[in-house]
Amino acid sequence: MTQRRPLAYALAVLIAIGAHMVRLVLDPVFPPGFPFLTFFPAVILCAFLLGRGPGSLAALICGLLAWYFFIPPFDSFQLGRGTAVALLFYLGVVAVDIALIDLMQRANARLRSERERSRELADRSSRLAERNELLFRELQHRVSNNIQMVGAVLSLQKRHIDDVTARQALDDAAAKLQLIGRIQRQLYDLDGGQVALDAFLRELAADLLAANDTSGITCHVEAEAGFLLDPDAAIPLALIMAESVANAIEHGFAGRDQGRIDVVLHRRGDELELSVQDDGVGLPGGFDATTAKSLGLKIANSLARQLGGRFAIGPAPGSGTCTTLTIPAPKAPAPNP
Repeated sequence: MTQRRPLAYALAVLIAIGAHMVRLVLDPVFPPGFPFLTFFPAVILCAFLLGRGPGSLAALICGLLAWYFFIPPFDSFQLGRGTAVALLFYLGVVAVDIALIDLMQRANARLRSERERSRELADRSSRLAERNELLFRELQHRVSNNIQMVGAVLSLQKRHIDDVTARQALDDAAAKLQLIGRIQRQLYDLDGGQVALDAFLRELAADLLAANDTSGITCHVEAEAGFLLDPDAAIPLALIMAESVANAIEHGFAGRDQGRIDVVLHRRGDELELSVQDDGVGLPGGFDATTAKSLGLKIANSLARQLGGRFAIGPAPGSGTCTTLTIPAPKAPAPNP
């Protein structure tokens, strides 16, 4: 940029001389009293194309040429009253022109700079968002893998234990850790956003059926589309649903290769209710949920209390078993003012 400044001033001198030559050629056809007629455009052109400095130089040269050649007395720099008025008029006009052009160019330069800065910030924000998204996915992947690895370690540990009850407890704990790992991974999409609860529960149900190799058992999920639940509540809810589906497969359809499980999630006033119902053999006679020693039921009751809700299990209408989880429904977001 610095190397171009001498060239800009040289061009300003040439434009000023060119304006003088045009004024000489057109002088016979111009009426008297218009000494600056071709010089004003030259000054504006220099200021616009070359900048304030070259424009000011062009204004100075053009003013001197007009003063010497086209303001009486001609061919002299005598300063009379009329000459002073003409020169002051010229000076005022070119000063305003140069100032306005300079302000406009500075404003355009600031605008370009702001646009460039905004573009850089947008690019930086985009790169930061992509990086955060990548880090989030990696974190989710690692958390899920670590949880499932702990479950795998528990499964390995049972090989060194002879007690049947202890082995079963380790099996249950390992299975639940594996399940928590899958839930943690399924709860978020590839962009890091939370998956809607209806899609999340459907994917979880399909995963549970696939993990148990139950080709003849179907699971139907009914839930409000696009409904989101805080992860602190969604994960316990999913665990309770998974426990209920697993119990239906293991106990309700024991000895059967076909069956149907219905998972329904809906609002009831200020409460959110999740029900898991199967058409299996139903609960054994004399079953009492409050005295049952099942680890899964104990976990379900504990999680329900953690959510400020309640968990119940009982016979389904007709046949089978129905489990119900009732928790406070999340408050709807307040409307924008």
